[in-house]
Amino acid sequence: MNLGLIKLHKLMGLFRGCIVLCIFFNGILYSIKAQDSNRDTLINEIEQIKLSANFNSKDTVYINSLLELANRYRFHYLDSLKILSEKSLELSKNASYINGEINSYHALGGFYSDKGRIDQAIEYFSKAYKLADKYDDHLLKAGILNDLAKEYGYKGEYSKALKWYLATIEIAEKYDYKNIISIVNDNIAHLYLEQKDYEQAMVFLQKSKSIHEEIGNPIFLAETLSNIASTYADMNELDYAMYNINISIATFEKEKILEWLAYCYEIKGKIYLKKNKNTWALYWYKQSELLHEEIEDDRAKIDLLNGMTEAYLNLEKDSIAEIHALNAFNLSKKIGLRLGIKNSAQKLSKIFKNKKDFEKSLWYHEIYQATYESLSAISNEKALSMLKTRVAYDQQKKQLILDNEKALAKQKIYIYVFIVILFIFAIITFLIHRNEQAQKKLNQQLRHKKTALEEKQAYLNELNQTKNKLFSIIGHDLRGPIGAFQGLLKLFKEGEMTKEEFLNFVPKLKVDIDTISFTLNNLLSWGQTQMNGSITKHSVTNLDSIVEENIALLSEIAESKSISLVNRIEPNCQIWSDPNQIDIIIRNLLSNALKFTPNNGQIVIGAIQKIKTCEIYVKDNGMGMSEDIISKLFEKDSNHTTYGTNNEKGTGLGLSLCKEMVEKNNGKIWVHSAIGKGSSFYFTIPRIQKQYKESA
Repeated sequence: MNLGLIKLHKLMGLFRGCIVLCIFFNGILYSIKAQDSNRDTLINEIEQIKLSANFNSKDTVYINSLLELANRYRFHYLDSLKILSEKSLELSKNASYINGEINSYHALGGFYSDKGRIDQAIEYFSKAYKLADKYDDHLLKAGILNDLAKEYGYKGEYSKALKWYLATIEIAEKYDYKNIISIVNDNIAHLYLEQKDYEQAMVFLQKSKSIHEEIGNPIFLAETLSNIASTYADMNELDYAMYNINISIATFEKEKILEWLAYCYEIKGKIYLKKNKNTWALYWYKQSELLHEEIEDDRAKIDLLNGMTEAYLNLEKDSIAEIHALNAFNLSKKIGLRLGIKNSAQKLSKIFKNKKDFEKSLWYHEIYQATYESLSAISNEKALSMLKTRVAYDQQKKQLILDNEKALAKQKIYIYVFIVILFIFAIITFLIHRNEQAQKKLNQQLRHKKTALEEKQAYLNELNQTKNKLFSIIGHDLRGPIGAFQGLLKLFKEGEMTKEEFLNFVPKLKVDIDTISFTLNNLLSWGQTQMNGSITKHSVTNLDSIVEENIALLSEIAESKSISLVNRIEPNCQIWSDPNQIDIIIRNLLSNALKFTPNNGQIVIGAIQKIKTCEIYVKDNGMGMSEDIISKLFEKDSNHTTYGTNNEKGTGLGLSLCKEMVEKNNGKIWVHSAIGKGSSFYFTIPRIQKQYKESA
């Protein structure tokens, strides 16, 4: 390649990159505009309420609109969230509107949480909870308790966090608040993730996923799937992580939820970082960074900055890594996140060591060491506290069960009396309806016998049809070639045909005998499936070896028509199937392709390995088929047969047999074809997959 072509290739690459970035920026701008539009609409509604003739600041509709607007500013304009929440709190107190007070305290707790002022967040969440508890608003209580527990988790007091999470679940289960149960399961999973107990975390995440799938809310499901993806990444199950994060990204891009989309892009960057694909990791980290310019979520931004630092370090770009590590360190100090301080200090120590600035390297290492020891000690206490809390909670439940049993014991006398009355009533009822029940039993027996006779008749009819089809094929497709062969032998034996003339017929005789053999094999296999005599025995099957054997078997036919057989099956392609049945399927599909492909044609057989299945295809550039023929190909009772390009003939059994055997191996078969353009047959078979032990 000359220098001009190289430059042109690079320019084209840059052009494509610019197009991709333009598309992404347009998507982000559209999303931001959509959210701004929603807020503007709500602001206009509030202004309309204020301008109405009978406006009163104590109007609950007005207060609720202020609260809704305040919550929409979260993750975008935190100061506006605080101002509007304080205003709604003041108005709610003046109007004695309890719901408004509770939601205002709750919103202010969210503001202080996002600012990293945990104690103030706990104070406001506690005020909201006390009011909700006083007025017995169970839904608000559950939501507030969840946020309160989360704050104790940020603070490192896992015992209190788990206590409030369990209390939340108790309320949610009692009143069937499924969304809240799933959210709490996600949050409890995060407690275990902090201790690197990934298996236990995954148990709670899978519970949450099951609930969301039952409810059918795609946004909540995507939130849980993104947490599952992050956990799989920490477990180095990177294929599963990528699968789950791509589903989440698609949902959040569609719904334009920026804060969750930023988190998902950061997780995707982490997955590529785990794969040692640092350039791709940085690409997704930067997409997340762009979104963080529009939202306020410092906790998530710290993980993003640390991830970018690690990627730049791997690419040996220490100066850029240093900028991101310092930003992460300062932001962690600002909101008091010790885990962020530890991670960023460790990276800064390494960066300054590389720069030969050993004084700063030692200083950051000492910060890292002190934070690490603090977290380690706290982690041990956390683990013990969590265990004690769970045990105490279980004991409380057992005590409640015992109390209930005592209360039930007092009612047993009444229950026994009631049972005696019911027993007497049952005897009377039995005597009255005895004759009627006997009659019903007789009628039921007659119906069963009638059903059994009808089933036997259907089975005999099916056997009769199978017999008729076998005799039809034997009489029509086997008797002809065999009769021709006998006639030639008779002519040769009686001297009416010379040896040279007989030898001229040998190639045709061989084709006829091969056709008879192939037809007999198909008949035997089909007959066994129809007579319930064919048993599918699954085992680990090497697909490539089966394909190679069939290509060798059919190579002579292919050579006679100058058709090239191309095998694109990978040598390590293994499937879970009955090897004998797969052999019959491959042979029939290749034989059909050879039959309908003209001289000098090409047949390709290959496989696409997916997560759970292997999709196998046989493609030819032959005659092709009309839609009418395709619709009848796989019918069980179809006798349809077509002559090949060299007048080859079949029984019409091959594709029906293929369909039955593919389905016995838990797969599906289909075809794409057009007249004059060839045909492509596809079928799927389960793959061999790594088994994962699920945590209790």
